[in-house]
Amino acid sequence: MIEQPLSQVLILLAGSLFVVTLLRRLKLPPILGYLVVGMALGPFAFRLVSDSPTTALLAELGVTFLLFTLGLEFSLPRMIAMKHEVFGLGAAQVAGTTIVFACIARIAGVEWPMALVIGGAISMSSTAIIMHQLTDRAELNRTHGRLAFSMLLFQDLAFVPFLALAAALTRKGEFSAIGTLTNVVIGVVALAVVLLLGRWLLKPLFQEIARSRLRELFTLAVLFVVLLSAWVSHTAGLSLALGGFLAGMMLAETEYRHQIETVIRPFRDILLGLFFITVGMLLDVRLLVDEFALVSAMVIGLILLKAGTAAVVSRWFTGSWFKAIRTGVVISIAGEFGIALLTLVLQGEVLPMKIGQPLLVAIALSMMLSPFIISNNKWVARFLLRENGPPGTAIQREDAATHGIAEREHVILCGFGRVGQNVARVLEANNFEYIALDLDTARIRAARQAGDPVIFGDSADEEMLIRAGLERASAVVISFADPATSVGILRSIRALRREVPVLVRTQDDSMLNELRAAGATDVVPETLEASLMLVSQVLMLLNVPARKVLRTVSEIRNSRYAVLRNILSRDGDLPIENVPGEPTEELKTVVLPPGAWSVGRTIDEIRARGAEVTFTSIRRHGIVGREPGGETSLRDGDIVVIYGQPRAVEHAESVLLAG
Repeated sequence: MIEQPLSQVLILLAGSLFVVTLLRRLKLPPILGYLVVGMALGPFAFRLVSDSPTTALLAELGVTFLLFTLGLEFSLPRMIAMKHEVFGLGAAQVAGTTIVFACIARIAGVEWPMALVIGGAISMSSTAIIMHQLTDRAELNRTHGRLAFSMLLFQDLAFVPFLALAAALTRKGEFSAIGTLTNVVIGVVALAVVLLLGRWLLKPLFQEIARSRLRELFTLAVLFVVLLSAWVSHTAGLSLALGGFLAGMMLAETEYRHQIETVIRPFRDILLGLFFITVGMLLDVRLLVDEFALVSAMVIGLILLKAGTAAVVSRWFTGSWFKAIRTGVVISIAGEFGIALLTLVLQGEVLPMKIGQPLLVAIALSMMLSPFIISNNKWVARFLLRENGPPGTAIQREDAATHGIAEREHVILCGFGRVGQNVARVLEANNFEYIALDLDTARIRAARQAGDPVIFGDSADEEMLIRAGLERASAVVISFADPATSVGILRSIRALRREVPVLVRTQDDSMLNELRAAGATDVVPETLEASLMLVSQVLMLLNVPARKVLRTVSEIRNSRYAVLRNILSRDGDLPIENVPGEPTEELKTVVLPPGAWSVGRTIDEIRARGAEVTFTSIRRHGIVGREPGGETSLRDGDIVVIYGQPRAVEHAESVLLAG
């Protein structure tokens, strides 16, 4: 077995590149590739790498960064609105599952204290795997996704007393209720300190850093805040991931969340892949073969009983067996906390190996089966209830609707940022259809929830342009601030279709001629257009006749802005859209959980609380209502789309969720 850390990393990277690329071609989830790499290269197969403390720490940081990005989507007002689901449903799921499996362990001859540890270990689910799968499938804000997330949050808190019980048993001591309660209180105090300090310090800190206009400083600040919050949580006896989630939740209430998610994504994706590899390393293939019948029975029993228990308790909160069963299926897999508890008691030799080892393999195997289990949660619910629902998933139906637009006359928007969204709103107001292309996953997720036809893809990719219906497009609008990016997109467009009109927005005039040469029908430099507006206003104030003002402006435009181009620019100026904290308007979708303050209230009542934003649409049961009136009453599950300045959007979300 190779022990040198760098050699281990190189082997894992090489294996991941090969397997994940192969699975992508087979259209299978990448997470499955990481699990297979860990299983094949780990200590129970080819024995090339070992699960060292360094890789374990990096893997846990991957989960921390994942929870941090999720926290950016779940602000404090949203958590307040979900408090009944977290502490009611979450507690019921952990207690119910623990009791069921503790009774089974007791029947198998395990003493009650250890039986409770086994039940608690099985009640835990993998936050990283479930959240990753739900996010990829755009199901995180669906009812079953929201309920599953509530359970996972409570599991993080419930891990503390189970860990204390397991530690007491390994020390051959007695379980101390007072000691456990003390640990819980310390954890709660630590969480409160993190939240309070975050609300008071983070916003001023990031405002100061944003003024520096240095991306490196902004990235360093984000990493420092995430790791500091995780360290405080870990020091208090809680998980690193919970601290990361709290940090994200605090920064979600600032205007920097989109830039923060962009900064943290590379770290998250790489380290999260390492986490999945470490899970694969836990699968003992030899034991699986030798004890196949026992391990199989454990896996099937674990998944069925856990799913059933979660479905029963979820029924109280949803009123629908269909949603309850979907929640149960999602939460049915085991998790890394369960592995940690079982590993602790096995090392302490207080759990028989003939029970502990097969159970450990069963837990790891359930995590490896998770992509298939979670992706089929709707099919399982339909099968059990003998129901026939709409064909395909919500994503498939949205893709079908977008494909339908591509077959008709429409406009292609390359980029769906601030400018692209403004163009889209004007096109909608004038009854023109459009398809947008963008690479920002958070932006695409919000846009698709709002019912906008947005596709994840590179606008310079010819295949993506064909998929967006370039052959039938009436026009193309490129709204990226970077001229070099726009040149690449223009070349791809002209390689496929020479005559389609292409309008290019650019930040300045640095590559005006290059854009024209690449095939732009017209170019609109933002800074020069702003200068023209100022020029026209100045001339009007100087009592120059309006006709002469219009003629002057037209001559400047016709000369391709030649008069205004000889202007000195400061080297190193950053494009406006790339500056962290730049006060630009944004679009945001807010999903209303059952406990939201605005449920049952009208838009006028929300505005009366100081919500100074535009309510652009409401999506209810898949139907989008544009420009809702003030008398419109909101309901549980509505997706409300608001538009405005970041601080106004933040305040409006707080009003919608917490009043």
